[in-house]
Amino acid sequence: MATEVAGTAVEIPLDDPTALAAVSLIWREAHLLDSRRYKEWDGLWAEGGEYVVPIDREATDFADRLNLVYDDDRMRRMRIERLTGGFSISAAAAARTVRTVSRFVETGREEDAIELCSAQVLVGYKREETFVLAADVTHRIVSGPDGPRIARKIVRLVNSEDAVTASGFLL
Repeated sequence: MATEVAGTAVEIPLDDPTALAAVSLIWREAHLLDSRRYKEWDGLWAEGGEYVVPIDREATDFADRLNLVYDDDRMRRMRIERLTGGFSISAAAAARTVRTVSRFVETGREEDAIELCSAQVLVGYKREETFVLAADVTHRIVSGPDGPRIARKIVRLVNSEDAVTASGFLL
């Protein structure tokens, strides 16, 4: 694993417990999402966590932009309810997914938080169709008494400006 320091890649030590805990949390998140265990996934989040899927890949001020997803705790839980409640089309015809998350790069660190960027390739299957989505993902992971938690997740789809179809899953 590498970290960006003034534009230069620097290896993240494999014995760095903060980085390893963050990567492990991100891999667990991918597993829970692929398993459609959305309520358990919600338990990975820190209070006040933000889940963002921007349309503009270069955006940094998400509150002032149109986004595909811009969820706080309340909105994230409402989205989970729609996906698990059985009353929406996305719940009735949910896609099966397999995620691969790799290419972890540390982009920031504070005393109680680490920010990692990674690549995500999601292969989905729905209604006899297979599709592939790719994204650059940024996770801000905070450490707390209950272990690491997701404080922010930004999913920058490579095709974010293309037409959006109902996904029936979380990115």
